[in-house]
Amino acid sequence: MIIGLDMMGGDFAPLEAVKGIQLYLSETDSPAILFLTGDEAQLNPLLQEYNIPADRVKVVHAPQVIDMHEHPTKALKEKQQSSIAIGFHLLATGKTEAFISAGNTGAMLVGAMYSIKAIEGVQRPTISTIIPKENGKTGLLLDVGLNADCKPEHLNQFAILGSLYAQHILGISNPRVALLNIGEEEGKGNILAQNTYPLLKENSQINFTGNIEGRDVLEDKADVMVCEGFTGNVILKMAESIYDITHRKEIRHEYFDRFNFELYGGTPVLGVAKPVIIGHGISHARAFCNMIKVAQKMIEADLMNKMKASFEA
Repeated sequence: MIIGLDMMGGDFAPLEAVKGIQLYLSETDSPAILFLTGDEAQLNPLLQEYNIPADRVKVVHAPQVIDMHEHPTKALKEKQQSSIAIGFHLLATGKTEAFISAGNTGAMLVGAMYSIKAIEGVQRPTISTIIPKENGKTGLLLDVGLNADCKPEHLNQFAILGSLYAQHILGISNPRVALLNIGEEEGKGNILAQNTYPLLKENSQINFTGNIEGRDVLEDKADVMVCEGFTGNVILKMAESIYDITHRKEIRHEYFDRFNFELYGGTPVLGVAKPVIIGHGISHARAFCNMIKVAQKMIEADLMNKMKASFEA
């Protein structure tokens, strides 16, 4: 198994990425081989300093970096020797089986959409976030920002993609799928919600349990919660603020600690043909470690082929 990792993406790259690799190798019994894209003059001394075994990594020199503020499409086109562009080339040509970056989010999304492409039948790929439940369980919310405007057919597909991810990666058997709405009753909500409900209700590939409200998101009412990306991103950013506020005010509780994004690493782009994982720009070692673990789990579960088979059906 070979996983590609952009070493130059993120505010604390490449140091935190190297620390993340060290953490991953120390915690994993059968680690993947890692192809590291980035400036070898910066990477090689750090890999030696942190005693990264040479037989577990391969540095693929990438002299350019796509900065956070750059236009994604333009940057990918003009910086073909960047760590992100080379990472996608390795993935597209089969030299790696997954690609991870905490760099320019737009460039990662453009690369996923046009270098790897969507699974046949998927109208729009989506991104999700982990939702820590009050009772200790874990939920999945999608979309959380990739698709601000959606049609009912898109939400119906998000439900399938999220259900497969919850089942095979989060280990939730027969995950309960719910539509995020302003009321529990069928027929509630805006035009999008009203037209999405019957599609989800008739979808035999998911375990649809109806509508949930905003107050239910952190409760154990559903395993997969579906909405358009505008609403999902608002919830995601609010959830991130819960950890920041409780941390600043020194409010200590194991539940609030679970809102730390580093525990989950990054978000996979669901609906594209190969595993692509996008990390937060402020990722530290633990986040990089967990991103690699998620990528490995997706490969081991053969998740992309399961998604492909679902849409062929």
